[in-house]
Amino acid sequence: MSAVWSLGAGLLLLLLWVRHRGLEAVLVHHRWIFVCFFLMPLSILFDVYYQLRAWAVRRMHSAPRLHGQRVRHIQEQVREWKEEGGRRYMCTGRPGWLTVSLRVGKYKKTHKNIMINLMDVLEVDSERQVVRVEPLVTMGQLTAYLNPMGWTIPVVPELDDLTVGGLIMGTGIESSSHIYGLFQHTCMAYELVLADGSLVRCSPVRQNTENSDLFYAVPWSCGTLGFLVAAEIKMIPAKKYIRLHYEPVRGLRSICEKFTEESKNKENSFVEGLVYSLEEAVIMTGVLTDEAEPSKINRIGNYYKPWFFKHVEKYLKANKTGIEYIPSRHYYHRHTRSIFWELQDIIPFGNNPVFRYLFGWMVPPKISLLKLTQGEAIRKLYEQHHVVQDMLVPMKSLEKSIQTFHVDLNVYPLWLCPFLLPNNPGMVHPKGDETELYVDIGAYGEPKTKQFEARASMRQMEKFVRSVHGFQMLYADCYMTREEFWDMFDGSLYHSLREQMNCKDAFPEVYDKICKAARH
Repeated sequence: MSAVWSLGAGLLLLLLWVRHRGLEAVLVHHRWIFVCFFLMPLSILFDVYYQLRAWAVRRMHSAPRLHGQRVRHIQEQVREWKEEGGRRYMCTGRPGWLTVSLRVGKYKKTHKNIMINLMDVLEVDSERQVVRVEPLVTMGQLTAYLNPMGWTIPVVPELDDLTVGGLIMGTGIESSSHIYGLFQHTCMAYELVLADGSLVRCSPVRQNTENSDLFYAVPWSCGTLGFLVAAEIKMIPAKKYIRLHYEPVRGLRSICEKFTEESKNKENSFVEGLVYSLEEAVIMTGVLTDEAEPSKINRIGNYYKPWFFKHVEKYLKANKTGIEYIPSRHYYHRHTRSIFWELQDIIPFGNNPVFRYLFGWMVPPKISLLKLTQGEAIRKLYEQHHVVQDMLVPMKSLEKSIQTFHVDLNVYPLWLCPFLLPNNPGMVHPKGDETELYVDIGAYGEPKTKQFEARASMRQMEKFVRSVHGFQMLYADCYMTREEFWDMFDGSLYHSLREQMNCKDAFPEVYDKICKAARH
């Protein structure tokens, strides 16, 4: 009873202090207080609710039966929009704050919101090695469902809360992408409700072809060709552990050469690089295995463990290589607890052992809740003094790209993730006719370069990425003009299908939906 009284008294004092200082001042200058006392406990409640819901759906086997009913409701909403005259563009009714993207989309307030409540795993077909899911299924939910059955998917993008729909309509990547490509390249079919309310299935040319042009045009389209209602994703057998090898590398040229060499080695199941300065990095390579040396097992996902990027940095500081066996699901979500390294800017003491042992079980706060409560002052501060960007560039341009990131941003660590980019139709493909090895360079944090100015600096980065025939991930702030955007991306198939399927009056063009130049 005394502990409860003490906690209540502490919260009361905290609320009085917040009231005295002013809520906005606290949220801007002492955000960790709000995050630790409110958002972290609230995030736990969110997780518990969705886990219980997923458990109940699985036990009652209700997802496939309810799926058809929910899709018909979406079709009815689209037909109602059409009967009303279709005066406004359509978009999903999911609130903007629920998305992982830090971009604040204001179009939800002006577009016709179509409610889409599709968040279940529908079917696991072991014979075809395919899992069929609804678009709001998250990566954390999917790995928790598949791993106990002995399956996983080839590309498991890092963060627990990333959804299948977001990874298809946008894009997704993982340290296995040097073998399998982007998330979209592991998908076998999509089901969409189109602008006329019809339900269609599309698949790639190599299968029994159904609407193959639409299949290739959907990725990166950000929901501007139709509403995704289901996807079929390839499965592969899961193994218990990843045997992870850490190797510190010094010197930019050596870093790029070593990373390129390991990315081309198909014996590596996983390849990842963390660049801690212009001349220092740790290159990690992993192999799937069911056997492990007990003394070298590291359950990095346990709440009291150091944040993964800090754990990796120890190998750099000690200047030694190392091998660990990491449980597969812990590896897949290794950057979740620290949101890569973004959480250190929100909770500066978050990696302290005392904090981890006492409160680590509540970490991380939901990105969606961070967005919901950030307020205009924090949003502007982040926009002007913070960068969250992923640029996809050819591997042959890696050294030049890191130098450019250093000069224009000077943000560390940088995340390096290799991937194969096939020459498929659609918005993103190599310049030539052959599959090409690319690399995702992720910059997340506060730029240390003195001349950083959000718009000017990012336009300079975008210009460089276009010059090497690279691509910018569309979840982040984009400052390109329409002409520059369609110089970076191939819009030929996309625009052709929008014309054929009467999308122009139903959905905005992808540029208008995501680019700041259009939204301003």
